[in-house]
Amino acid sequence: MSRRLSSLTPAELTEAQRVVYDGITGGDRLKGTQHFPVVADDGSLNGPFGIMLHAPGIGDLLQQLGAAIRYRTGLTARIREIGILLVAAALDSEFEWWAHERVARAVGFSDAELEQLSQGTFTSADAAEQAAADLCGILLTAGAVSDEDYARYAEVLGTEAIIELTTLVGYYRTLAQLMSVFDTGVPE
Repeated sequence: MSRRLSSLTPAELTEAQRVVYDGITGGDRLKGTQHFPVVADDGSLNGPFGIMLHAPGIGDLLQQLGAAIRYRTGLTARIREIGILLVAAALDSEFEWWAHERVARAVGFSDAELEQLSQGTFTSADAAEQAAADLCGILLTAGAVSDEDYARYAEVLGTEAIIELTTLVGYYRTLAQLMSVFDTGVPE
């Protein structure tokens, strides 16, 4: 629910907005188990998805990028959720934390791990998870990755995963910022 934008129901959509809506509701996001409601009872879209409808030219590309990040990368489900929840914690994104805490629990995160992530920290005995968390931490604070750190991440994660994880952080940072600007919280 946004305090600054109207919620658009399917009957109110322009042709361009319908393309975005159909891309969101007809794609992978709504297949399988739903851990959080993308579509509200009135057919409008929750969270960042409702915002995307108001700028369909960029909204469609943004939702396509999000679908690629969520469903077409080599990142494990746990690494993906580590990145998303670290962004949510760093940017105090209520909706992203609310939505992805549910996804994280479904992929096996414990209460203790979720507490660490909510504090912007994470430790794991799994080298790939730890490298991913460390990289996300740098991206969310300093932004610049040293040659030494890059070599360590590349050895553990590989170049493709570094690209995917860096893109994931940027994408979810964009969503968090959009929801902040448009004062979008969790559904009622």
